[in-house]
Amino acid sequence: MAEGIQVAIIGASGYSGAELAGLLLKHPRARIGSLMTANQERQDAKPRKYSEELPQFSGRCDLQIEPLNLDVLVERGTWVVFLATPNETSHDLVPQLLDRGLRVIDLSGAYRLKRRELYPKWYGFEHHFAPALQTAVYGLTEIHRASIRQASLLANPGCYPTSALLPLIPLQRAGLIDDSCDIICDSKSGVSGAGKSLTAGTHFSEVTESFKAYNVFKHRHAPEIWQELNSPRLVFTPHLLPINRGILSTIYVRVRESATEVAIAECYQKAYGEEPFVRLFPQGRFPEVKFVAHTNYCDVGWKLEPERSMLVIIAAIDNLVKGAAGQALQNMNVMMGFDETAGLM
Repeated sequence: MAEGIQVAIIGASGYSGAELAGLLLKHPRARIGSLMTANQERQDAKPRKYSEELPQFSGRCDLQIEPLNLDVLVERGTWVVFLATPNETSHDLVPQLLDRGLRVIDLSGAYRLKRRELYPKWYGFEHHFAPALQTAVYGLTEIHRASIRQASLLANPGCYPTSALLPLIPLQRAGLIDDSCDIICDSKSGVSGAGKSLTAGTHFSEVTESFKAYNVFKHRHAPEIWQELNSPRLVFTPHLLPINRGILSTIYVRVRESATEVAIAECYQKAYGEEPFVRLFPQGRFPEVKFVAHTNYCDVGWKLEPERSMLVIIAAIDNLVKGAAGQALQNMNVMMGFDETAGLM
């Protein structure tokens, strides 16, 4: 596509929505045409400029946050709608947007899982839109790029799954993982991963000077990882770090005897050597959260202990960028035929 496009963000006041707005303002081929809210209380309130809501956008984006009106999006010639909305809200909005011929990138979890019967257990609501669920493309860009190009509905991956799946999928596809053993994924996230709504567990005084595990055996990102690996043999434990942003995942994998250091290095090089947003560290050097903060990179490092066929992988991303808004923009670039790095480098 040679010309630029107009896009809309529904839910731009949250952490991911604001991160996305900031990235789009630097995009050479996309322009924010609408900022809308699906929050009923906000819809009934006095209209406010985005820069009044979030002063960091003063002089950069003075659009009003408007009440949700899907027909107005069509009238304005919107090409892509980003949903930075709660799961239940996205669940209801997606079919309406698709019916109007709009392409949708959903940053929530409402369309990530293919099996609708999983939603009551993991997300707390019944899923009523099986056709959209089945046609949604899971937007792990480096893995599903070909399908993303044709997608009308893109389910943007969760932050934790992005940090786990990018290091694991190439090894699995190459047959280097011992499928008879569990994989252990120990992930730590900054507080912004919990979203902007305040809870007792995310107060500054509760988080600072501490470090804790949470949602053990019941985090909703676990089935997303199992789905993409086509295997439930992964134990996922999330932890809360006393930092604003960033994820570091430590993954313990039993590999086959054929998985030598050379084989692992060649596997990663073949998968990601030409990828703009995956940075491979040599064996024995490991990523850190500060290396990826405010970027769309996923950094991957690893070390093999051949005697026990034990591989430890360290992956780091920014949960708000590669784990949310940045990957959403990367996916839009693929969908629209733009340079994949536009607005991100």
